[in-house]
Order: sequence, then C-alpha cells, then structure tokens
Amino acid sequence: MKDIVQVNNPYRDDKVIDACSLFGAMDISGRRFSGEGVIRAIANMHFRGNGLGGGFAIYGLYPEYAESYAFHIMYLSVDGRSRVEGFLKDQFELIYDEEVPTRPTPGIVDPPLVRRYFLEVGGHKHEEQSEDDYVVDRVMEINTRFEDAFVFSSGKDMAVFKGAGYPEEIAEYFCLEQYDGYLWTAHGRFPTNTPGWWGGAHPFCVLDWTVVHNGEISSYGINRRYLEQFGYHCTMQTDTEVVAYAVDLLMRKHRLPIEIVAKILAAPFWADIERRPSKEQKLLRTLRQVYSSLLLNGPFTVIIAHHGEMIGFTDRIRLRPLTVGVKADMLYLSSEESAIRLICPDLDRAWIPTGGEPIIGRLGRRCSPPSRGQVRC
Repeated sequence: MKDIVQVNNPYRDDKVIDACSLFGAMDISGRRFSGEGVIRAIANMHFRGNGLGGGFAIYGLYPEYAESYAFHIMYLSVDGRSRVEGFLKDQFELIYDEEVPTRPTPGIVDPPLVRRYFLEVGGHKHEEQSEDDYVVDRVMEINTRFEDAFVFSSGKDMAVFKGAGYPEEIAEYFCLEQYDGYLWTAHGRFPTNTPGWWGGAHPFCVLDWTVVHNGEISSYGINRRYLEQFGYHCTMQTDTEVVAYAVDLLMRKHRLPIEIVAKILAAPFWADIERRPSKEQKLLRTLRQVYSSLLLNGPFTVIIAHHGEMIGFTDRIRLRPLTVGVKADMLYLSSEESAIRLICPDLDRAWIPTGGEPIIGRLGRRCSPPSRGQVRC
C-alpha cells in the first residue's frame, strides 16, 4: 500500500469534495461492442482520480460459459489460493479455471494474483435454497473465512476487473481491449474516508449486480448492520459495498422494481412526501418506515448494472453529477457530458436528471423522453 501511494499519489492529497468518475455505456439492442470507447471516456476524467482505484464491469463477455458462475478472485498469498481452491472444489462443480491475462503496466505496483473460475452449483445446495442464494453464501464465506483471498466478481456471463491504479491503467493491465460486451461500466476512484487498495476499487459486485459510486455514504454503519441481518458481510473496507448488497437484497430477494428501490435508497424528504397525492404519500411513508435503515445519507451518484439493465441516479438534491446521453440504441451515463461527447459527439439528446429519479436502460426498449427526470429504455 505504501508503494502504491508513493507512486500514484505523491502529494498525499486525501480529500477532494467532488471527485471520482463514473461512466456507463449500454447497447439496448444487445449488440456486443469493444470497450475502447469506454476506456477513452473514463480516461478523459483522469483528474477525478488519484491512481488508487479504477475498474470496469462487462456484461456478455463470456458467452462460452454463459450458464456458469464466473468467480474472479484475488490472492495475496500462495496459501490463500491453495485453501480457497480446495474449498471451491468441495462446494462447486469446477468447469474451468485460469489466471486472468495481464500485461506489465507502468503505474501498477505489486498486484495480487487474479484468477477466474467457471463454476456450477450442481447438487451441492439444499433443496429449498436457490442457486443464487447458495452462491452468495459461499462468496460471503470465502471473504470472511479465508485470509489473503477475496471474491470480487461472481455473476454469470459478466465480470469485474479492478485494482489500485487509474482506470486506463487497469484496462491496459487486464487487456480489456480483448473483450466485448453489450454493457460496460467504469470507475475512477479518489479514496476519501476509506483505504485505496485492490479490493476497495469499484465496481462492487454480488452475483451479476454491480455498483459504481461517486460520493460518500455517511449512513454506512446503519446500512451495514441492517444488511448483516440477511447474511451479507462487508469486507472490502469501503462504504460503497453496502449499496451493492442493498440492491441485491431489494431487487433480487425482495423483488422490488428499481423505481421503488430508488425511493428507498434516495427517499424523498418528509416535507416533499406531504405534498404528494394521498396514495403516493402512503407508499412513501411505508417505504421510509420499513426500510429506514437502508436510506443512503450523504452525497452520491451511482450506476447500477445487471444483465439486461443499467440504472443511474443521484442523491435527492444532486450533490454529485450525472449526465445522460442517448444516440440511437446507445445509452450513456457519465459524471461529465464531455466524456460522452468524446466518443459520441453527435448525441440525439443529453440532459441532467432530477435528483433521486432513476435513469433506466433496458434491453429491447427505446429511450422515451424524460418525464419528471425519469427515462426508461
């Protein structure tokens, strides 16, 4: 960690109010495309990071193993790898594994070993348990039980690539120009209140849910305690981790639509609720009461992705930036409009959404004009 700070952060500046860069690109037709443009876009916001965190999530990149869970695991020791691989062989059907290809990259200092495993649950789970729940339990077990090993990606036909470095350096290191996907998200991190290290870089992932975040989750403590009641364990030393687990809990396990989830994570102020129609007031009050411990306090912009959907929204008063761009079948979400126009200068339209209102891109659905700041694709 000391060497990384000296190389990438020589001035040891550790507090920037509006930093971190986000970018997302999705082809709603499902066409897979190279991430070259996404890499250029996030690199255009280089000044928003300090070299202590960068990463990408790619969807649709493993078509040959599309039905297998793809675990990306980082190892800090040989013993950690040996014990985790024994655990995987006991708990899963191992289809294939290999070291994730990398290349020497200036600025990437003392990286951990990163390997990927394509796994199937088979008959290992209990009859009443879903495969997804089984996988989440095993991920949490590895990340809490085994030292020097972290599962940081665990979905099907998708993957996270991340580490301590600028995002363009991470892309070069992991040879990301060799991958195609129909949805890409990217992040450049400027750690403020939590450590800059390989596991703490964004995106954060559980199953195929990924989150990139700009801001500060000051409600981390109560969010974390609430999620621990449902078997989630925060081990990456970063406030953003609670957002990924909250999304998995609310959308996958509680089966709530993103429109409702946004009202939980970025709930309207009580004064705003009182001005809504009576039926809407009742819903919003219920959400505030039932899920009060999942309200995200503090300034934030998040981009949430999973198969078939990319979502972006900000805190209620938009203390962190988010710009939306649309061009034919392409939906872009970015911290800055300049990053979008760098790779797509002739957008059909671009706008800044209303605070707390989600931008929703879905496969097979054309983007409609915004209504109350909200757009669906």
